[in-house]
Amino acid sequence: MIYNDQHLVATLQHLLEFLGTFAFAISGIRHAAAKHFDWFGGYVCGVAVAIGGGTIRDLMLGVTPFWMQNEEYLLCTGLALVFVILFHRLIHRLNNAWFVFDTLGLALFTLAGMQKTLAMGYPFWVAITMGCMTGVAGGVIRDVLLNNLPVIFRKEIYAMASVAGGCIYWLLYEIGVNLAITTIIAFLSVCIIRFLAVFYGVSLPTLTSEDEKK
Repeated sequence: MIYNDQHLVATLQHLLEFLGTFAFAISGIRHAAAKHFDWFGGYVCGVAVAIGGGTIRDLMLGVTPFWMQNEEYLLCTGLALVFVILFHRLIHRLNNAWFVFDTLGLALFTLAGMQKTLAMGYPFWVAITMGCMTGVAGGVIRDVLLNNLPVIFRKEIYAMASVAGGCIYWLLYEIGVNLAITTIIAFLSVCIIRFLAVFYGVSLPTLTSEDEKK
């Protein structure tokens, strides 16, 4: 079906992973800057968030992690560091810049994770899981390094935006929509869900303990 064109899938997957790496690296470096890390510390944080989710995904799928096959992902993180250093004043004025880059990285890596999993012949429920893993695990590693509460454990919609985008991708795939159109719609869906949830303060219900009820 859609995945008969292996060259198109591979090209699109590579593009998504590269763009996702750049977006997530900037997000990670911005968080490190807020903690006053030095340049090397910022680079390490950027690498962790940029390749962490994809590394866990590839290990679970039994393949060599993507960044070990091509040095451009580490170089991409270096470019992100240079970008933040050169334009830190502009980025600082855009208080929500880190949020935008984080959301773009989430959407791009969700799709890259799904497409790689599907190309390997796994069913869709595995692809959605791996897409979510690719999108959110790097952020968890970043937050642990920075001693912050991981974003997926907060009330805001984050991982659920990734899952929702994965489900939309699956529905479009099932009805035979073109791969490029499917990717664009699913990408926009993740971004819009995340943006609207934060803008309107939408969140999942929180758990309460028996002690809190007394």
